[in-house]
Amino acid sequence: MTLILFACLAAFIAGFVDAIAGGGGLIQLPALLMLGLPPHHVLACNKFSATLGTASAVVSYATQRLIRYDLAAQGIIFSLIGAALGSLLALHLDPDLLGKILVGLLPIALIVTLTPMRVQKKEPSALNIWKVAAVCVSIGAYDGFFGPGTGSILILCFHWLLGLELLKASATAKVLNLASNLASTITFIIHGSVLWSLAIPMAIASITGNILGSRFAVHGGNIIVQRILTFSLMLLTLTLLGKYFLFPFLFS
Repeated sequence: MTLILFACLAAFIAGFVDAIAGGGGLIQLPALLMLGLPPHHVLACNKFSATLGTASAVVSYATQRLIRYDLAAQGIIFSLIGAALGSLLALHLDPDLLGKILVGLLPIALIVTLTPMRVQKKEPSALNIWKVAAVCVSIGAYDGFFGPGTGSILILCFHWLLGLELLKASATAKVLNLASNLASTITFIIHGSVLWSLAIPMAIASITGNILGSRFAVHGGNIIVQRILTFSLMLLTLTLLGKYFLFPFLFS
């Protein structure tokens, strides 16, 4: 029971953070690994709870009319294409290389995030499909090839490259996160990797965290998303820095 409560606390915090700015997996996965579970059960329970949690965040944002469905619909197609390309790329290149490159790029992303946000005069056109394609294929490929912090990076790209304000960027990114999480969850369920006694309580905690997080983001506005996004990117930077430079033996 103590282990389940610990996992549920991690799922709640991860869901709260993920609903606002992504990066929840950077909190939940290490917590599950600390329980000593086999990696395939860790990934399965993480994806199951995250999927239901993200679905609740999508519903919450949808009721506030913050999701750009046109961009999300276009993005899903290109994200799937990118993920397939990224998975193929992973068969031929060393993912560690991308991890080390990303460690150098993330501080730049942090600086960009902390700079004053642009005043949005006009939202991106639904017909501007090429920018959507470029962003979603690239981030989808990153997710298929490497993965950590995909949601946070996607929000950042939606904001700076497509011109969405941060709150709507976060809301729209959740639709793409939900699609990819759902596909992974179905795969894990088919292979019998989900530990239901752990995954179901975690899912309840994740749903609660996501609902509260999305409401917190709506009431706090763009500045809250900016601050939590900064936290998520810092967490990702520290995780990758430890994995590839400082403490690689802990991740082997």
